[in-house]
Amino acid sequence: MNSKIEIMGVLNITDNSFYDGGKYNSTSKSVKHAEELVAMGADIIDIGAESSKPGSESVASKDQIKKIEPVIERIREHSQIPISVDTRSSTVVEYLLKYKINIVNDISSLEDSRLLDIIKSNDLSVSLMHMKGTPKNMQDNPRYNNVVEDVYKYLEAKVELCTDNNIDKNKIIIDPGFGFGKTLEHNYILLNNLQKFTQLGCRVLTGISRKSMIGAVIDKPATERLYGSLAATVFAIMNKASILRVHDVRQTRMLLNFRTLIEKS
Repeated sequence: MNSKIEIMGVLNITDNSFYDGGKYNSTSKSVKHAEELVAMGADIIDIGAESSKPGSESVASKDQIKKIEPVIERIREHSQIPISVDTRSSTVVEYLLKYKINIVNDISSLEDSRLLDIIKSNDLSVSLMHMKGTPKNMQDNPRYNNVVEDVYKYLEAKVELCTDNNIDKNKIIIDPGFGFGKTLEHNYILLNNLQKFTQLGCRVLTGISRKSMIGAVIDKPATERLYGSLAATVFAIMNKASILRVHDVRQTRMLLNFRTLIEKS
């Protein structure tokens, strides 16, 4: 398993994402921000056109494609950076294959079963996330017998589904789904026990950047959560996260550079 920690830069081309919704909702703005993410040190760009904040509705595949395609097309004119497509739809993924996408970031963990064959046939990676319910209802009083064990067993079953369909473990990424059907306490229990998830033999992705789990601790809106996000990221790194999905690429790269210097000293 690759031990390198990678930075996944978030590019939301939505109108209603919790932090940057509407900020990059034109092709020119999105492409410019993608270029900035690469320049700041992103290893992967994660592009999505469907908000998954609590209470949000699903977006039709054709509408996702309409927003994502021109952005990816422009990025691919001058960059071969790995691209992750944040979608639950096999229709979206299948349509975008011509742009040599690399990762399917599926918050529903293959609820659309057609994705299995598409991922396998095109040698794509897949990020499997735990979510309780759907974005519309996931924060309606989420409960667990044991949040770490329950999330672990869910992801273990999803990894097994992929390997049973001949998708290699080095193509599977797992994500405990911070903020997706979890209370504040659930989120921090998962963060503190993140290393357990490496036992599944897959890369572990964390998406904690600027989320309400940060805001609730430091009592700041999303626009003022950078330092809280970086503090939580330190714990994610200590607990063996291998992909950091973040809005603040430059600052996260600086954090990783400090880590490298400390490890060498």
